[in-house]
Amino acid sequence: MTKKLLILTTGGTIASVETPHGLIPALTSEELLSYLPEIGDDFVLTTKAVCNLDSTDMTPDHWLLLARTIREEYEQYDGFVICHGTDTLAYTAAALSYLIQNSPKPIVLTGAQKPIGQEITDAKANLRDSILYAADSLSCGVQIVFDGKVIAGTRAKKTKTLSYAAFSSINFPILATIHDGRIIRYLPPEKTDGQAVFCDKLNPRVFLLKLTPGISPMLLSDIFRLYDCIIIESFGVGGIPDSLEKELFAQLQKYAPEEKVLVMTTQVTYEGSNIGTYEVGRRLRESFQILEARDMTLEAVLTKMMWVLSEENLTWQDICRRFYSRIDSDTLLD
Repeated sequence: MTKKLLILTTGGTIASVETPHGLIPALTSEELLSYLPEIGDDFVLTTKAVCNLDSTDMTPDHWLLLARTIREEYEQYDGFVICHGTDTLAYTAAALSYLIQNSPKPIVLTGAQKPIGQEITDAKANLRDSILYAADSLSCGVQIVFDGKVIAGTRAKKTKTLSYAAFSSINFPILATIHDGRIIRYLPPEKTDGQAVFCDKLNPRVFLLKLTPGISPMLLSDIFRLYDCIIIESFGVGGIPDSLEKELFAQLQKYAPEEKVLVMTTQVTYEGSNIGTYEVGRRLRESFQILEARDMTLEAVLTKMMWVLSEENLTWQDICRRFYSRIDSDTLLD
């Protein structure tokens, strides 16, 4: 049967045109698809513009809008392709992995490093590959298709600013590659026969604190006052420097663990955190109830905590259960 796919556009480089002020998203969804005239013979393609933004302007509200749009159209289509700017594409992919869980239909995100209208561009190949992957009967869940690679939505990170191979799969194998229209799968899809589970809320009050040598503790009181969750991106396997420890411990003592959730992660891209390795981390873990991101990407940690804390009146046990539950391959550890 001919597959029916919905192509959702959000702007980004793939839909940009050159102006005296630089690249600006300008192409309509129909114009974007017109660059692949041959692809329409094999699939029934419908386009819909969700927004038209540089992806640096994406917010949690836009993630909710995308999820709501897919939910409204879910029964009408066999799969979905989202065209998105590359700068925050990994955040959107991770967010959608939590907002749309256990989907038996594929939700594919793609973009480009060069606009689709340029003579030399990766946009046409990325869009064509994404459509082919979304139309395949084995595909399911949220993935990124980019530069011939298929990456789990919770495992992607933009690791190159200019190269066509812009995205890497972090601490997890790529799911498949696509060559000359052929999908070569390395991991069997976790196909579900059930219904997709849609979520319609996120808590944006999640703050990321990146540690730097000699960091001042002066802002900690304001961060704790304004946010429900603080993610600390620490050095190496994880730990708190002496310059921060006294004030951090004082702030944590003011609140119950479910009131101000602390998540420890690492600035190092690969292999994850283990906060109990050194004394500087072990003191924190032994003194307070905290979460540890382990091998998760920062994009997944941030968006997952927005999803975790979207529910009200959670106990600490509820928060731990939701955070450590494995969703779309976001963690290797139980």
